[in-house]
Amino acid sequence: MVSAQVTNLAIILVMMQLAKKVPFENPDVLMAVRALYILSNVLILGLYLYTQTKINQKKDMTTLKYVEPAPLGTGEEAKPVTTTNMDYDKGQLRQLMRSQLMGVGMMGVMHLYMQYTNPLLIQSIIPLKSAIESNLVKIHVFGKPATGDLARPFKSSGGFMSQVQPKSDKASIENAERNYRGGVKEE
Repeated sequence: MVSAQVTNLAIILVMMQLAKKVPFENPDVLMAVRALYILSNVLILGLYLYTQTKINQKKDMTTLKYVEPAPLGTGEEAKPVTTTNMDYDKGQLRQLMRSQLMGVGMMGVMHLYMQYTNPLLIQSIIPLKSAIESNLVKIHVFGKPATGDLARPFKSSGGFMSQVQPKSDKASIENAERNYRGGVKEE
């Protein structure tokens, strides 16, 4: 199976070539591309709201313990987290919605203030593809079991921050609970 990053790169390259041939000077074409971008974001919002509904319907109160890694360069300790699958999923969904909203804001600045039109085409497809491929959508909308790559806590997908992954093994959790300030200390 081809990774998401490779397919995203292929889509970006194809869409960049396609964007060169689109006559953005024509107001009708520009309005159609804007409508496509808005439709894409409405679909993403609808998908996330439907996912939220499914999370609330399931009410999965299974306890989830993991160790949240410390932010890079802060020198802080890893923090133990105890939550439920439902709360974890709601937090992850909040992050997805926040990142989508930031993308819309950045696209708004680029398009309305800086007058860039080409990114509208690419940003109509990549975020929608990413939303459909997100772990929460796979679990709650497509009904895939939360095992393997879909096991909570979710691993971040490669890239710069890939070395900072949440840990859910028993030894890491116990160690973090012992060492984290406010945690149980052995005497």
